[in-house]
Amino acid sequence: MSNIMDKLKFVEEKADHYWAKRITSQLEYAIQLNKVLEHKYDEDLTDSLDFLSGEIAREGTITETAAKAAEKKLDLLSEDAKKYRMLCVAHAHMDMNWMWRWEETVTIVLNTFRTMLDLMEEYPQFKFSQSQASVYRIVEKYDPAMLEEIRKRIHEGRWEVTASTWVEHDKNMANGESMARHILYTKRTLSKLLDIDPDSLNLDFEPDTFGHSLNVPEILARGGVRYYYHCRGYDGYQLYRWKAPSRKSVIAYREPTWYMGAIEPSMAYYVPGFCSEHHMDTMLKVYGVGDHGGGPTRRDIERIMDMADWPVFPRMEFGTYGEYFALVEEISDQLPVVTGELNPIFTGCYTSQSRIKKGNAILQDKLNETEAFASAASLSVGAAYPTRQMEEAWEKVLFNQFHDILPGSCTADAREYAMGLYQQAAARTDTETSRALRSIVSHIDTSAWASKGIYHLFNPSLYARTELVEVTVWDWEGKKENIQFLDSDGKEVPYQLLSEQDIPYWGHHCFKTLISAHVPAMGYATYVLTEKKAEDVLPPFPVQPRVERRNSYTLENERLKVVFDSRTGAIVSMTDKANRHEIIDPNQPAGIFRLIEEEDSPGMTSWVVGNYRRVTNINEGGVKFTSLQNGEGLLRQSLSYTASFGESTLRVRIYLDRDSSRLGFEVECDFRELGNSEKGVPQLNFHMPVGYDCRAYRYDIPSGTIERDETDMDVPASSWAAAMPKDSGRKALTLIAGTKHGFRCVKNSISLSLIRASYDPDPYPEVGHHAFGFFASLPNITSNRELIEEAYNCSHPICVVSGRPHKGELLPRGSFMKIQEGGIAVQAIKMPEDSTDTNSLILRGFETEGRRTRVEMSFSRNVAKAYCVDINEKPVESELDVRISENHVSFG
Repeated sequence: MSNIMDKLKFVEEKADHYWAKRITSQLEYAIQLNKVLEHKYDEDLTDSLDFLSGEIAREGTITETAAKAAEKKLDLLSEDAKKYRMLCVAHAHMDMNWMWRWEETVTIVLNTFRTMLDLMEEYPQFKFSQSQASVYRIVEKYDPAMLEEIRKRIHEGRWEVTASTWVEHDKNMANGESMARHILYTKRTLSKLLDIDPDSLNLDFEPDTFGHSLNVPEILARGGVRYYYHCRGYDGYQLYRWKAPSRKSVIAYREPTWYMGAIEPSMAYYVPGFCSEHHMDTMLKVYGVGDHGGGPTRRDIERIMDMADWPVFPRMEFGTYGEYFALVEEISDQLPVVTGELNPIFTGCYTSQSRIKKGNAILQDKLNETEAFASAASLSVGAAYPTRQMEEAWEKVLFNQFHDILPGSCTADAREYAMGLYQQAAARTDTETSRALRSIVSHIDTSAWASKGIYHLFNPSLYARTELVEVTVWDWEGKKENIQFLDSDGKEVPYQLLSEQDIPYWGHHCFKTLISAHVPAMGYATYVLTEKKAEDVLPPFPVQPRVERRNSYTLENERLKVVFDSRTGAIVSMTDKANRHEIIDPNQPAGIFRLIEEEDSPGMTSWVVGNYRRVTNINEGGVKFTSLQNGEGLLRQSLSYTASFGESTLRVRIYLDRDSSRLGFEVECDFRELGNSEKGVPQLNFHMPVGYDCRAYRYDIPSGTIERDETDMDVPASSWAAAMPKDSGRKALTLIAGTKHGFRCVKNSISLSLIRASYDPDPYPEVGHHAFGFFASLPNITSNRELIEEAYNCSHPICVVSGRPHKGELLPRGSFMKIQEGGIAVQAIKMPEDSTDTNSLILRGFETEGRRTRVEMSFSRNVAKAYCVDINEKPVESELDVRISENHVSFG
């Protein structure tokens, strides 16, 4: 065979015109065919190559006559050659706002589609496939006449809609509910817009997505999506069944070459080997100019038509993904099974363009709360549910989850447009949340509290919460030293003033307080602000320093004792008081900020975290403490410091609440670091080593959790990472960072990538002011559910709505629904999309422990009927045993 390959190489060097390239391409294909046929045609191939070599020796080139003669010699291979087929599927990869502005994206879409429609007119056999609901929304808005032309081609079977998601989106930082909404809104929108069956949208086409989280097959299968096309994140099988932990699965095709490009003869060389390996006679070829749109060219189409007539070549046909996966279905029982996540790839994308990631995380949380509160308002007081308004807000967030926007591998123009969409979506969520809560408040009986400050506290969680809640008191004319807070039973509750002086605000004034509150699950509690009678107030003794004491940089409550270094602000001790376990190794100070210099990765700094070239402990340079509030009697203890690094400054506030197991960090950073090809990429990083041996690290991911071994590279998480101890009697230190996603867990430590000064494609992605927070927590690790709930509470603070005295039918304290028992996390509470009935409710959740569980929930009203639906809100048969008893529902 090596001799044949040497001869082929010699003749290919003389292939400088059509006929020469045609015969050498057929010879290359014939050689690959010969391999799978156990060298059946060795002599024939050698004879043809020797003939061409002789012609080259005589003529100095491969003449047309010689090429035709050699082709004739290969006629006996034609029958075997034509047993295989290459199905050519046309596609235009259109990046949403990658390196350009929104108006250019619109132009890309419309110009590409116009070209495709023109080519269909010119070539009756040509077919085209296009993903992403967003591009069809663009046509609807900017060129509705074109939409009618597209519908016509769809109904002819020549335009294939391959969208089951709003955009080709990120699969690691978009949460599980976002993934569900991609499917829900895409199928609903396109089925109506294009007059197609929503069940036909059964392919998730993700050619360029940067990695794929563990539960993607589960989410897709629950949404009626059967097939998955991807290119990145996995280098194993090319055709396989990808199975989630639940055993739900999809048929996956990993592109063996590339997901865009021109039609070239070389693509056929892979066909015999691929088909032989997979026991098929057809291989898929995706073609078309991409990134900036474009799609197939006339040259591509005419090459396919021409190659179809080559005698020693596979059958070349225009086709669709639907046709190809129908063939794969026939051999689906032979496909290898792949389990686990398909990660990582492009580790820088877990951190780059941090403002975009912050916007996405905040809006996902806001959407969750708005839908839950609006559902509660609808069920409890008959308020109208904002179905269409929520869909519009979701569309904006889903668009920004495109695989070059949310991952941050984009330009400043793309970021600015994304931030504008977030503001629009936030305006909608804030408005609808306020409307829902005020509609509930208007029905709460507060008539007993005339002339008092009334505050209604709302909890979006399905579990009751006891914690500190910040209450802002407006225009209080009494004496702050005489105030008291009472619960709805008249019992005084502890409070702490956060601001001694009133804060002026546009003609008003206010002060902030913390109160210790208990709020029922998915419900509300009412608290009253009043002023003690003068005769009940003892005069305070004057506060003057009598003894000088050294500052103790310690924060301590009933659960934790945290000691900080008085020079660096680093944590030198963190004690779990319940078990008397030390969490920190005193030889490795924790809770420190680091400036990391990454090695340069030319042309890919947004995408790739480079090797660490230099690591500088920012705290070690010394910090300036600006406040210290600790000691007995405080609901919240805190310390604050400032530090500097490079051209940048940090302002850090660390706090510990009464009876809390989590240490909070509030950070403001004026970031002025710039990356370049000489000094690489500066990164601001938070580092938390632990003083115990870790067996693994647990992370939250879309609709679940995952455990990974230690690895010296960034890996993705939705919001947290836990250092799981080998000693099962220990609690796991957990770093909860709701708006950050890049964690590096190695050598018994957790690091969090905060800001990266990548320099391409955006040279200045992070310059400016940043504000973010995170927690170092010691939650109960007996279940994933408790970890998930802890993180949920960190990102979903209790909402406060002021009230006034009036009568109402609702009690001052109430719960609309709650989880009584079971290992479940509920990720969405909403009303059905197609229903105006305020008596229906949809809950979407996931089992948290990896085993069968029995879940019981209770509601504020009796339940008439309960059943399972899929992501598209269609009733489905389920193995779950669903039982109803008055206002209780159990299933499992």
